[in-house]
Amino acid sequence: MKCEIIPERCIACGLCQTIAPEIFDYTNEGIVLFVGEPEATHEFIPKDQQSAVIESAKRCPSHAILYQNS
Repeated sequence: MKCEIIPERCIACGLCQTIAPEIFDYTNEGIVLFVGEPEATHEFIPKDQQSAVIESAKRCPSHAILYQNS
C-alpha cells in the first residue's frame, strides 16, 4: 500500500498520530509528517500497519491522508 500525506490540508488535530504513531508524527506546528521521513509526502506502508493507516485516513477530518492499495 502507498500512503500520501497532504500537509497543506492538515488542521493539526493529531488524530493520525494517535491512531498510527509508528507511521505518523507531526511538526512543531502540529502538521502531519511521516515518522523518520519528515520531507516525504509518499511512503510504502508495510502490511502489518495498513489497517492503522486506513483508519487514520478515514477519520482525518481534512482528508490530508490518502492511500492506494497496490
